[in-house]
Amino acid sequence: MLTHDVQAAAATSTGATRSTRAGLLTAISAITALAAAGLGLAAPADAAAKASAPTPPKFLSASELPPHRSSAWTADRVKDGVPDQLKFCFGKALLGYDSRYREFRTELDTGAVQLTLVVASEAKAKALAERLNKDMRSCAKRIEQADPEIEAESRDYGTLAVEEGAHVYGLHTETSYGATDIHLLSVGRDGRAVTVVEWGQLGDFKGAPVKAFKKTTTTAVKKLY
Repeated sequence: MLTHDVQAAAATSTGATRSTRAGLLTAISAITALAAAGLGLAAPADAAAKASAPTPPKFLSASELPPHRSSAWTADRVKDGVPDQLKFCFGKALLGYDSRYREFRTELDTGAVQLTLVVASEAKAKALAERLNKDMRSCAKRIEQADPEIEAESRDYGTLAVEEGAHVYGLHTETSYGATDIHLLSVGRDGRAVTVVEWGQLGDFKGAPVKAFKKTTTTAVKKLY
């Protein structure tokens, strides 16, 4: 009788164990299914987030700079910040923005740089471009005020009908000991992005490739977005 009861109890225990194991397997399967479903839902959300992330503006390539008569252009990698050669003319107007730049060089004395700034709205981008154009028009005067040993002259080469517009300038400087430099600069805008392109070498206005630089500026603005 006792043996029969023990066997019955063992059978009951075994059944309960099997039932418990079956329940655990069912629960694990359900959890796995939910996790998979969650991953399936998360993936499109992640993809949507990546798709909605703003595309950074594109930069000029070396081949898009004004051709040099005896040297090829080399392009550096794109960097964060503001290049030193643009800080004097534009100064504080460039501070506090999401800015990146790319420098270009030849094997001789000719160099160039492109700076791009992205702001919060098109209205702010328009205001920034207007500020940069204003600073550019006063740059020659400020150079002479900062250093009496330097004479500076600027020229306005007009506007370009590209995206929200661009403006091209020339800037020539000459020191009291005879060193001369010529620079071409432009300010352009496309939407929330503003770009400044600068080209420079030893010499004066006679050696400035204005027509080619205008083409470079048009390309720079078109490539932003």
